[in-house]
Amino acid sequence: MPAMLTELYRTMYRIRRFEETVLENFPRGVFFGTTHTYLGQEADAAGILAHLQPQDIVFSNHRCHGHFLAYGGDMRRLFAELMGRATGVCGGRGGSQHLHWRNFYSNGVQGGIVPVATGMALAERSLGSGAVTLVFIGDGTLGEGVVYESLNLAALWGAPALYVVENNHIAQTTPLELALAGSIPARFQAFGIPALELDTSDVLEIHAAAAELITAVRTSFTPRALIIHTQRFGPHSKGDDTRPPEQLARLHQSRDPLIIHSPRLSPAVRAAIHAAVDAEVAQAFQTALQDPFPSLEALAGAG
Repeated sequence: MPAMLTELYRTMYRIRRFEETVLENFPRGVFFGTTHTYLGQEADAAGILAHLQPQDIVFSNHRCHGHFLAYGGDMRRLFAELMGRATGVCGGRGGSQHLHWRNFYSNGVQGGIVPVATGMALAERSLGSGAVTLVFIGDGTLGEGVVYESLNLAALWGAPALYVVENNHIAQTTPLELALAGSIPARFQAFGIPALELDTSDVLEIHAAAAELITAVRTSFTPRALIIHTQRFGPHSKGDDTRPPEQLARLHQSRDPLIIHSPRLSPAVRAAIHAAVDAEVAQAFQTALQDPFPSLEALAGAG
């Protein structure tokens, strides 16, 4: 247990420091395109992806950095990808939202990953690989019709998939109550997909729930859903947060996964993690800054 507690904290702190570094440096013009940080939601990625087996598949969305790092992705290569460098995860061509490494995929098209992930889950079942496919979507994605077409086929054909809804209660600037009617779990239950709902930023609660659900998917070859009521601390992308500062301050005080989990570690252990991760982030960022841009020939050949 102590080792697990330490690793969960380390994973969350690595995500936190990476994302803070991105937001701090975006105004300098070192990154291309846009970016959507995972600040405040670190417990979801850390708790869920701790249960992956090598053959498992992860589909993420526009808010993918935390998932990628929790999956085991290299921090320097992620920085480099956001900077458009040749050493990036996808050679600098995918940017912040479009990543592919091993069995990790992300895409910025809302809802578009759900049919792809469902199809891949069914393919893995046909192959007998034993793989579970994890699909991360947000509350805003539940307005896309293709999601429900996918859930229908997943339930009918037995897709070994876990659909994770990270409900941070706000789309770009629209509060959940102005955009979503009815119950989120009921949307999955309508297709016969069991759904578990959590309202927590405690990584241990998420870790335990994910263990149960992933085991159920892996052994039954049928889909499950996990709905996590979470909170994002940062803007939707770089600087478009319309929430009042006092609301954000309350969220930091009551829902910060690092604050919730940190009392389970000794001050010495936390200090060691902070020092090691801070050094890792600084080195990864500075190294990526010195990495080359892809050649025109490489970019032309990418198509």
